[in-house]
Amino acid sequence: MPIREIATKPYLDQKFGTAGLRKKVVIFQQPHYLENLLQSVFDCVPDLKGQTLVIGGDGRYHNREAIQTAIAMAAANGVARVIVGQGGIVSTPATSHLIRLKGAAGGFVFSASHNPAGPDGDFGVKFNIANGGQAGETVTDAIYARTKEVSAYRIADGGHIDLDRRGISQIDGMQVEVIDGVADYAALMQELFDFPKMRDWLKRGGRVVFDAMHAVTGPYAQRIFVDLLGAPPSSLLNATPLADFGGGHPDPNLIYASHLVDLANGEDAPDLLAASDGDGDRNMILGRRQFISPGDSLAMLAAHLHLLPGYREGVRGIARSMPTCRAADVVAASLGIPCYETPTGWKFFCNLLDANRITLCGEESFGTGSTHVREKDGLWAVLAWMNVLAATGLSVQALAQAHWRRHGRHYYCRHDYDELPTADAQAVMAGLKAQFPDLPGRRFGNWQVSLADEFGYDDPIDGSHASAQGLRVVFGEAARLIVRLSGTGTKGATLRVYFERYETAESELGHDSNAALAPLVVIAEQLLRLQELTGRKGPDVVT
Repeated sequence: MPIREIATKPYLDQKFGTAGLRKKVVIFQQPHYLENLLQSVFDCVPDLKGQTLVIGGDGRYHNREAIQTAIAMAAANGVARVIVGQGGIVSTPATSHLIRLKGAAGGFVFSASHNPAGPDGDFGVKFNIANGGQAGETVTDAIYARTKEVSAYRIADGGHIDLDRRGISQIDGMQVEVIDGVADYAALMQELFDFPKMRDWLKRGGRVVFDAMHAVTGPYAQRIFVDLLGAPPSSLLNATPLADFGGGHPDPNLIYASHLVDLANGEDAPDLLAASDGDGDRNMILGRRQFISPGDSLAMLAAHLHLLPGYREGVRGIARSMPTCRAADVVAASLGIPCYETPTGWKFFCNLLDANRITLCGEESFGTGSTHVREKDGLWAVLAWMNVLAATGLSVQALAQAHWRRHGRHYYCRHDYDELPTADAQAVMAGLKAQFPDLPGRRFGNWQVSLADEFGYDDPIDGSHASAQGLRVVFGEAARLIVRLSGTGTKGATLRVYFERYETAESELGHDSNAALAPLVVIAEQLLRLQELTGRKGPDVVT
């Protein structure tokens, strides 16, 4: 097939954020917009030439068109082989696994993660490197620089691939293999977890409900929970992937999955309730009358991971993003292992994973993962919890209460202010930062400020430095207030405010989280002046 070189002009807004480039669908549908970005990747990553490229997607609107474009451009840019999921669907963690399993030089993930989909929704592109993880800032900065000067892109003409039929075909000398996007991931999960024990747990009356939110994890959940573990089909909710995610917001949290919260608090609640997001990398965990915060989930899994077949050697280290509560730090100290504090963004964990410094990692935005891939993994976290329940015989609530009695409880929540005018969000950040010199030693009620700073990170593996990673006001071990701008929105600015309070006295372990954190919310308004500077009377989302 002929290869065409198409003249183009640069777009100046193609800078990768926390996890790739995310924009409205209509932005990606502009002439040459996606092509410019992909060509910039091929230009900046010559290692793709002559090698294997994996392509995954979460099934959202514009997914199939983007995959066809990527395949045709891969052929024109010298890629030897493309592996793509049937129907164009492969979850983000499964894509990471395929890159590693197949010895690929990298991969594209077409997803905007937890952002809404549909013609009026969002679309996104991530580029993952040979270790299966997201490309680091050195690579993405080079790609961004290239997008600002690209003048032409290369594409194979007429190379349409039938994505719904598994098999091998050729396009301009490049092999394209359409595979079952679930099979290899399901096989990996069977290596890590005790499937016979979980099957027995289900047979003895254990009940699980998993909500795929009409996103990518539906086929994975069907294969693993129903076909392999024997859970009834009624265990799955919204398991059919839809291009608009059924009109819902595919973010597994207490707001967008509130129906699971209602079910967990009902009279006949299942033992384990969980959800994942658009591309399958996030998770939410609940039990009967018990929500497990992301930081608690990380800490509780760390304390029990040695019970699972794939982790019999125990945990060599833990990493958490800076805004994630410090519950994992306490577990790490009890195990005598290191706990690393990194910026938000899974790419910061990858160096630690590759250097065998850590076994487990997690972040505040409902992400948990381990050494098995180089992305966070929603289904992995759900299976880990299910295996822990089967191995211990405890309920989610009993396990959480026992954990808090031993390690103390970190009350935690996040307030999101979405689609703020960028100037307003920056004014909040600047206003807090201006107070930093006067905050250490200042008392707010029973708490005294021990540290007020802007978080930066020196990577212990490659020596790289990341600056401006969020603002911290720390009250010793007792409490923290964190403020940062999110890198995952597509309109205006998203300001996130994190509240954390630590209690060890048994009489203080059973409070409602909102009540326990109310004094810190008052302090935050005093310091941040959110209502004054933004006009908002409260957050858009509380999780």
